[in-house]
Amino acid sequence: MADLAGKVAVVVGAANRDNMAQVIARRLAADGATVIVAGRKAEELERLATEIGGLAVTGCDLTSEEDLARLGDTAKATYGGIDIAVNATGWGLLKPFLDTTKAEIEKMTALQFTGAILFYQAMLRVMRDGGSLIQISSATASIMLEDHAAYMGTKAGADHVIRCVANEFGHRGIRANSVAPGFTATPMTEKAAKNTAITDTFAREYPLGRVGTSEDIAEAVSWLAGDACFMSGQVLQVNGGLTLRRNPTNAEIVSAVKAARSAVGQSAVGQAA
Repeated sequence: MADLAGKVAVVVGAANRDNMAQVIARRLAADGATVIVAGRKAEELERLATEIGGLAVTGCDLTSEEDLARLGDTAKATYGGIDIAVNATGWGLLKPFLDTTKAEIEKMTALQFTGAILFYQAMLRVMRDGGSLIQISSATASIMLEDHAAYMGTKAGADHVIRCVANEFGHRGIRANSVAPGFTATPMTEKAAKNTAITDTFAREYPLGRVGTSEDIAEAVSWLAGDACFMSGQVLQVNGGLTLRRNPTNAEIVSAVKAARSAVGQSAVGQAA
């Protein structure tokens, strides 16, 4: 557990209950940080801020320079600056490559690439020397997952920008790193995560034998946020060794789901007999 007492953290993307950003915010607060949670939904952000003794900045759209400037200004005016900034936003578009529309590509780019850069800029302007900038990336920035090209490409692009930030701001003691989860049970993946046939198919590819949790990611974020961390410009692969192997194919996932349904059907028949 990192000692984050006296530090101020910003976590953006925390507007959905129990999503990865909320779990991260709770962990940073438990480790002693004062946490500003930001996003678009007022009610959920304010509930979380009350729970962790932090501050909510609502109506904050990652694609808006004005909203991000307001987030930075609020942090500066309230706490004198920040020490930790975490971008945990994302959009899990699942679409075949040739069916992905220009509008979807532009939306994905605006959120996961342009928006990420705008967030880094706004936070660096109010970050104290010795701070930590953390991007939640994805194992798919390194290994394949079918029908995720726009998602994967923008995550990989943001990882490379993180390297640029680490290089340019290291003279101020600022560290910039990404954390790359694999398949993780979150509200964004809720439907798939509840299907054990799907999670078991993914887990077989993980050397550690299970898919990840938001708590796994929050643990890594806490370490990167602390002063004991001497790492910058890196992608921390917090995915149970998945990147040593591969994600399952769509065909393998569909086959596993069909087999599970068949087994349930046969069981029901057997019980009726």
